[in-house]
Amino acid sequence: MKIALTKLNTKDLATLAQRIISNAQSGKYPVITNHPLTATLEASYTEYDKVYAKQIYSGKGKDIAMADYERDVAYTNLKAFLNGYRKLPSALNYQLAEELYEVFKTFGLNLNRLSYSSQTAQMKKLIERLELPENMQKINALSLNTAFEEMKMKHQDFETHFAEQAEANAGLRQMKSASAIRKDLEKTLKLYISLLTVMKDVPGWELAYTDNNELVKAAKNSSVITSKEQGSTEKNP
Repeated sequence: MKIALTKLNTKDLATLAQRIISNAQSGKYPVITNHPLTATLEASYTEYDKVYAKQIYSGKGKDIAMADYERDVAYTNLKAFLNGYRKLPSALNYQLAEELYEVFKTFGLNLNRLSYSSQTAQMKKLIERLELPENMQKINALSLNTAFEEMKMKHQDFETHFAEQAEANAGLRQMKSASAIRKDLEKTLKLYISLLTVMKDVPGWELAYTDNNELVKAAKNSSVITSKEQGSTEKNP
């Protein structure tokens, strides 16, 4: 009973391991049912099953991109209003708009084009400066409280999503890598197959060997079919 486990794709490897374990748990082969290697194989497969189909990243990238977009819109809208209003000398309190616009200029007028981390740092400083009593008075005088609060809220929403992604990705990195877990399963499965092969002529082991050999053959055939399908796809994109 021979098979190159490293050549099986992730799904076929999982299927083979699952079928062999189901066979061992069926009760048809007393010699292998309570064997320590069977328990080791079950434990190895359980770990593999947790991660072989999981996403590598947290999957929160789209949420962060949307939160960043909404933050950018709130920032640019408030900045655009101040820029336009300050150019209208006939407008009431236009000079206050000029002074607030200068605050925006202090931290850069293109924060929305910066990297996430750089924009976050500058936005934090901008908001802190605008929250000073003298600037809040100007914001109140121009009736910009709602617009300012929206910019703050969108910035905080982004910070929340970004922190969640960082926490999720950290959790994924702490998990044992999928490649390492696969190697563990391949090693244990190889030992299990080798045990059945070595013991195949010993009374009580014949049926276990024969039935599992059929499972191995099925896995090998599945691997060949998959390879042919991939080759066909490559030739006819």
